[in-house]
Amino acid sequence: MNPLLDRLQPYPFQRLKALLADAQPDAALRHVDLSIGEPKHPTPPLILDALTAHFGGLAQYPATLGSAELRGAIADWLAQRYGIPRPDPATGVLPVLGSREALFSFVQAVIDRDAAALDGAAPVVISPNPFYQIYEGAALLAGAEPYYVNCLAGRRYQPDWQAVPEAVWRRTQLVFVCSPGNPTGAVMSLDDWRELFELSDRYGFVIASDECYSEIWFDAPPLGGLEAAHRLGRDQRRLVVFSSLSKRSNAPGLRSGFVAGDPAVLAGFLLYRTYHGSAMSAMVQAASAAAWRDEAHVEANRAQYRAKFEAVVPLLAGPLGAALPDAAFYLWAQVPARFGGDDAAFARDVYRHCNVTVLPGSYLARDAHGANPGAGRIRIALVAPLADCVEGARRIAAFCG
Repeated sequence: MNPLLDRLQPYPFQRLKALLADAQPDAALRHVDLSIGEPKHPTPPLILDALTAHFGGLAQYPATLGSAELRGAIADWLAQRYGIPRPDPATGVLPVLGSREALFSFVQAVIDRDAAALDGAAPVVISPNPFYQIYEGAALLAGAEPYYVNCLAGRRYQPDWQAVPEAVWRRTQLVFVCSPGNPTGAVMSLDDWRELFELSDRYGFVIASDECYSEIWFDAPPLGGLEAAHRLGRDQRRLVVFSSLSKRSNAPGLRSGFVAGDPAVLAGFLLYRTYHGSAMSAMVQAASAAAWRDEAHVEANRAQYRAKFEAVVPLLAGPLGAALPDAAFYLWAQVPARFGGDDAAFARDVYRHCNVTVLPGSYLARDAHGANPGAGRIRIALVAPLADCVEGARRIAAFCG
């Protein structure tokens, strides 16, 4: 077996399962799960209708590049959503089987181990910390060295790029960003993008921008990477963005998303995917095109999340310091001081006493530069029905006293 497999860390939810294995919750309380960021709102009928109308697509092998209809729908959506020139559907857009699959496989296509070997050191993949664990696993299995940049409240949960040593930048081939962020919900500003673009120009690394939460927002649509590049008067060189229908359209089981950006980078990624065997079913492509061309269901989805935050944040603002994030559907909450700042123990106690499941923040981060930026926090995913989110928040608030 590939020895690099031994470097993979347990997934956060494996750790959570082990943490709660012998904790017995109050059987009189109905379980409320606020731990997993899996959308629970109903999948829009237009997606279901498109799926059932295209069962005939199962009779053909799909093309890795995807249909012209789907690529055109994605290009239209990008132009309308971000106010950018319409990407060329033939070269600037690539359908993928959800952002998770694409984020992982993209690293395998981008990392050049031979180039790094000339300096006698492994290539580097930089990731925000906390982070989506696929970033780390993909880097490790590509033979790269993950480097974590802590995202702290004092910097609006944005990475401090100036803290990265020059020697690390020289080995860096890929930088992950996540905006809106998981778990913080923080959104990159235009100045944040300007700084990152300047670093990419200086050191030549590719930027992989994970934007799967971009359509869950409260006040204004989050700035995207392609939009930032356009507003700064630059092209999309070394920039690739990832998006998905899972959160936007409540269709996590559809496994549908896209990658867009630098045509030169996408050409190499398409070649990789042709061999990787990751073409999207024709019926899923038809359903995806229908979803990208409709905004009404997305607006209704946002309204449901807005209602949850309006109801839950006041309940947890006092006991957990909860505040409305920039975007996404998570609360990045603080463990009360009287619990000693132990987020894993707090999550276990909340499960035992409240029958509510939340995720310890330290499970989403790594110890880096003398700290784990997730320590002393919990992630609360407001994906359950409104009544369940409110009930869970009330129980946690009562438990905190």
